[in-house]
Amino acid sequence: MGDTRLGRGLARINAEIGRLAVDDSGMSTAEYAIGTIAAAAFGALLYTVVTGDNVLSALTGIISKALDTSVG
Repeated sequence: MGDTRLGRGLARINAEIGRLAVDDSGMSTAEYAIGTIAAAAFGALLYTVVTGDNVLSALTGIISKALDTSVG
């Protein structure tokens, strides 16, 4: 009988730990806002780098070299 109560107690503790591991109710709106701003800034930086002249000329050079290479 003692083992059954112990097993149920451990199961309840395990379930509570699992619930707490995925519960984000303690996060504030400010943390979400900072994460969103950081993601947007990273996206803007990545867009600037990819659409820049250096990347475009490097990709054009790589493609031109690959097309001009003779096989055999």
